[in-house]
Amino acid sequence: MTTYAADTTPVAPPKFSHREILVTMSGLVIAMLLAMLDNMIVAPALPTIVGDLGGLNHLAWVTTGYILASTVATPIWGKLGDLLGRRITFISSIAVFLIGSVLCGLSQDMGQLIGFRALQGLGAGGLMVGVMAVLAEIVPPRDRGKYQGVMMAVMPIAMIGGPLVGGFITDNLSWRWAFYVNLPLGVAALAVCWFTLAKLPRRGAGKVRIDWTGSALLTTWITALVLITSWGGTEYEWASPQIIGLAVVTVLAFIAFVIVERRVVEPIMPLSVFRNRNFTLAGTLSFIVGFAMFGGMTFLPQFQQFVQGASATNSGLLLMPMMISMMVTSLAGGALISKTGHYRALPIVGTVLMAAGLALFATMGTDTSKTLTSLYMVVLGAGMGCLMQTTMLIAQNSAPLRDVGAATGAATFLRNMGGSLGVSLLGSVYANTLTDTITAEAGSGAASGSAARMTPELLRSLPDAARHLFQQAVTDGVGAVFTWAAVIAATGLLIALAIRHVPLRGFADAKEQPAPAEEQVAAAV
Repeated sequence: MTTYAADTTPVAPPKFSHREILVTMSGLVIAMLLAMLDNMIVAPALPTIVGDLGGLNHLAWVTTGYILASTVATPIWGKLGDLLGRRITFISSIAVFLIGSVLCGLSQDMGQLIGFRALQGLGAGGLMVGVMAVLAEIVPPRDRGKYQGVMMAVMPIAMIGGPLVGGFITDNLSWRWAFYVNLPLGVAALAVCWFTLAKLPRRGAGKVRIDWTGSALLTTWITALVLITSWGGTEYEWASPQIIGLAVVTVLAFIAFVIVERRVVEPIMPLSVFRNRNFTLAGTLSFIVGFAMFGGMTFLPQFQQFVQGASATNSGLLLMPMMISMMVTSLAGGALISKTGHYRALPIVGTVLMAAGLALFATMGTDTSKTLTSLYMVVLGAGMGCLMQTTMLIAQNSAPLRDVGAATGAATFLRNMGGSLGVSLLGSVYANTLTDTITAEAGSGAASGSAARMTPELLRSLPDAARHLFQQAVTDGVGAVFTWAAVIAATGLLIALAIRHVPLRGFADAKEQPAPAEEQVAAAV
C-alpha cells in the first residue's frame, strides 16, 4: 500500500450551463455506447465462437471473465477518479478497453479469448462508472433525471443496433470483427472526451494514497468466489479439496479486505457508504438486476438460435422488444423523477415486472413461438428499465459529493458482481442440465461429443431425432436458467419495499452536507 499524504481539500463541483452539459455529455454518450455495444455485439456471436474455438464448458467464461475483471476494476476506477480527476482516469479506461478489443480479435483458442476478454473488462470497468461519476459531478441529483433521459437515448442504438451488427458480422464476416468494430468508435470516444472533459477539476496535485492492499484483497476474494460458483459441481465436486480451498481463500481474503478498508485513509471501497440504509438496499437491488440481466442476455440467444432456428443476425433483431421496452421505461422513469422528485415506486414496480418476465421465460418449450417470446421480453425489459437508472440515482444521492466516484463504483461493482456470479452459476446450471438431458437419452459419450462443438449450422445438418434431442436439451437448460433467475429476482421485491424516500439533493446540499445518516433517512419518511 502506497503511503503518501492525501489531499483532502474539498473540490467544488464545476458550474456547467445547460449547453456545456450537453456538449460534455456528447463524449459520455460515445463512451457509454462503446461499453453497451460490446456485450450486445458479442452475444449473438457466442455460438459460432464456441463452435470455432471449442470449449462449451467454458462458454460462460467468455462473459464471466469480462464481467469479473470489470467488477474488480470498477471500484478502483471510481476511487482513482476521486483522487486523480475524472478526465485522466476515464480516458485511460477507454485506452485499456481498446487494447483488449484488438487482442480478443486475435485470439487463437478459448483460453486466449477469455484472458483478453478479462483485459477488455478491466477497461470497461472504468467506462460505465466514469460516465455515471462525471454526470454526478456536473449535474445535481434533483436535476439529473432529465439529463439521464438524454443519456438513455443511446440505448436503442446500442441495444438494438448492437445485436444486429453482431449478428451481421457473424453471418457475413468473421466473428473476430465483433471485437475489431470497437476501434473506430473507441478512437472517436478518446478524441471527444479529451476536449469535452477539460473543464472538470484536476485532482492529485499533491501525493495521494492508493489502497493497493485493498485492491489486491478485493481481486482475490472476488476471483475465488466466482471460481467456486463456476467450478463447483462441474470441474470439481463441491466437497473436493479445490472447492473447499477456494472457499477458505474467499472467506479469509474478504475478512482481511474489510479490516484493511476500515483502517486505511483512502479505502478503495469506503465501507462508510454501506452504513446508509438506502445505499445498501439500492446496491443489493443492483446486484439482483445484474444477476438477472446478464443471465438473460447470455443464454437467450442459445434458445433463439438452436431451438427457434434464428440466425445470429435475427437473434439480435429478436431482442428488440426487450431493448425498446427497457428504453421507454427508463426514459419515462427519468422524466417522472425530474418532475416530481419521487422515485420509490419505480424499484417496486421494476422488481415485480423483472421477476414476472423471468418466470415467463422459464415456461418456454420447443414449440414456443417468437411472438410469445417477444411478449415475455417486453415484460422483462420494462422491469429492468425501471431499476437500472433508479438504483444508481438512489446510491449516488446517499453519498457526499466528495465520495461520489467511490459510491458509484461500489454500486456498479455490486451490479457487476451480480452479473459475474449470475452468469457463472447459471452457466453451470445450463451446461449441466443440457448434458443431463442428452445423457439420459443417448448416453454420456454422445453428450460430451455433441454438445462440445455444436453450432447452429451443424445442428441443421443432423438427423431429425438427434436435432430434436439437442433442441430439447437446450430448452431444458434455458428453462432451468430462467427458473433460478426468477427466484433470485423475486427476493428483490422485499428489498425494494424497504427503500425509503429521501429528497434528492442539489449541489449546495451535496457540497455542504454529508450523506443522510440512518436517523436522517428515517426522519425523512
